[in-house]
Amino acid sequence: MGEWCIGVLGGSGLYAIDALEDARWRAVETSWGAPSDQILTGTIAGIRFAFLPRHGRGHRAIPSELNYRANIDALKRIGCTDLIALSAVGSLREELPPGRFVVVDQFIDNTRARPNSFFGPGLVAHVSMADPVCPRLAGFAAAAASRAGAPVTEGGTYVAIEGPQFGTRAESHMYRG
Repeated sequence: MGEWCIGVLGGSGLYAIDALEDARWRAVETSWGAPSDQILTGTIAGIRFAFLPRHGRGHRAIPSELNYRANIDALKRIGCTDLIALSAVGSLREELPPGRFVVVDQFIDNTRARPNSFFGPGLVAHVSMADPVCPRLAGFAAAAASRAGAPVTEGGTYVAIEGPQFGTRAESHMYRG
């Protein structure tokens, strides 16, 4: 296996990473347009690391405006071999209180205002999404969070809704089921 580069797509407020050595912001152009922001690169414990603030520094892009294709392409262009998306979200389960680190293994994408694929006219492909999360990387993330002292739950479902509004009470009850 070649040299690893861990890419992280993060939410609001994570713009300075204390453990990052040789940190610098890098602009990256993609075939899909501009990513959400420049990418913060460096190394952590000898591993190449890249961080892209999903909403841009200062939280200036609303969820339905995010160009996820450009974000993923930009991270790939700078050499990321593995991607982790971090989100601070609410829970629909009492046994998953605030502050718990959940490593999901499934997701439900109920977004409608953005393209849902890298494929389109002139390039057609069918991609299985039965198991959308890499179990190897999920295991690494769970182990790292546990070593850092976070309470961890392995396995869960992330529900993406069309933001920036939150779901209705009826939607929350439906997703809880």
